[in-house]
Amino acid sequence: MDNNKEKKTEYLCYNGPIGDGSKHSHLKLKLGVSGAAETGHCGVDALDKAKELGREIVRQGGVLVTGATTGFPFWSAMGAKEERGVSIGISPASGEKEHIETYRLPLDYMDLIIYTGFGFPGRDLLFVQSCDAIFIGCGRIGTVHEFTIAFERGIPIGVLEGEWEMDEEIKHIFEKGHRENNKIVFDSDPARLVSKIIKLVEDMKYKDGEAGDSLARFSTAPPVERH
Repeated sequence: MDNNKEKKTEYLCYNGPIGDGSKHSHLKLKLGVSGAAETGHCGVDALDKAKELGREIVRQGGVLVTGATTGFPFWSAMGAKEERGVSIGISPASGEKEHIETYRLPLDYMDLIIYTGFGFPGRDLLFVQSCDAIFIGCGRIGTVHEFTIAFERGIPIGVLEGEWEMDEEIKHIFEKGHRENNKIVFDSDPARLVSKIIKLVEDMKYKDGEAGDSLARFSTAPPVERH
């Protein structure tokens, strides 16, 4: 054996080797799902649509992020895990005990739960901040809060239309808000909606460089403008 022969070290990441000119090809889009923790007002097909949304996020190459809660986001996580995808939860609690006993939130269908300790308002902020884009399903006031954070951040927002009222409420807020935003997409089909939002994210992500350029991550911060 020639000990002087140069050895090539190949480092592996979970999505394949690096060193082939695509150093960051293993990065996946983090796509959040926001929706009601209690879905009694959402209509008969809300949970099926939530599951399908989670499935499509995984099918189209994304990682699901939720508020580690019940209801619409929980069923999205269920759909994501049925497709053997990655599901991450951002909890308002400071630890597992508080998550379960105080907030009465689930542990199922999440690969990783991040405990923020900041309650629901702080959790909402960190949840949206962790995502490349978010999807709005049937929701309540907390969903509106997460929508406004995403709006201010300037990230793409996919609004899933259905039998519920939240999609119409979002349209009303947008129309009366007197602020332009070309990153909000409405669609009743989860597959189409996910596809459109991913296209928006990718257009933003690489607007200043090719996909292989060094750390061509995008800045989601909009120009400073007050309400």
